Amino acid sequence: MWLLRSRIRIDGIYVSRNTYIRAGVREWNVTNPVHLVCYYRYMRFFPSGRFLYKTSGQTVKEVVKCMNFRASKTDGVFSGRYTLTDDKVEATFMYPGLRPTMWRAFLRLRGTTLGANNRLDLLSLSTSKVNSDGIIELEEDLFGSVELQEDVISHQRGLAPFTFVPFEEVETSVLNLPVEKMDYYVPG
Repeated sequence: MWLLRSRIRIDGIYVSRNTYIRAGVREWNVTNPVHLVCYYRYMRFFPSGRFLYKTSGQTVKEVVKCMNFRASKTDGVFSGRYTLTDDKVEATFMYPGLRPTMWRAFLRLRGTTLGANNRLDLLSLSTSKVNSDGIIELEEDLFGSVELQEDVISHQRGLAPFTFVPFEEVETSVLNLPVEKMDYYVPG
């Protein structure tokens, strides 16, 4: 049962490394400079059904220090709830602010070996504005088909799979390498 049943790992952090190319500013030269931009999505799960989420340009070894419930608002760590049904994970949290936004993701849990549960595939990611009546409901199934409604945005970029990094390997993970040494990461 330990090997065959899907379970969220709580002994580390799930990391999604995303890269894209951005055009640079053209100044007095013929060639257009381009930049390879790298950012990460981080998720840390807890057995209580809560999780922490952060999007940052910082590497794993820098971010893992603030991925706890005592993190300040300046750390940009958000807390939410998740549910696991078979191998499907649904996670939601609220971005606070003048116009609060609901963040919602559907993920599929899998492993590179039997019982590893070390990958999370992002099936869909959407945000929706919260109005005075409450949250605008999404008509979305676990496989990511969305019925678009007003103020609902279904995101198509930055959907790289999450890779699990145990706390013992945070300092030595290849995900800490800069763009100059690893321009693209294939999670497997």
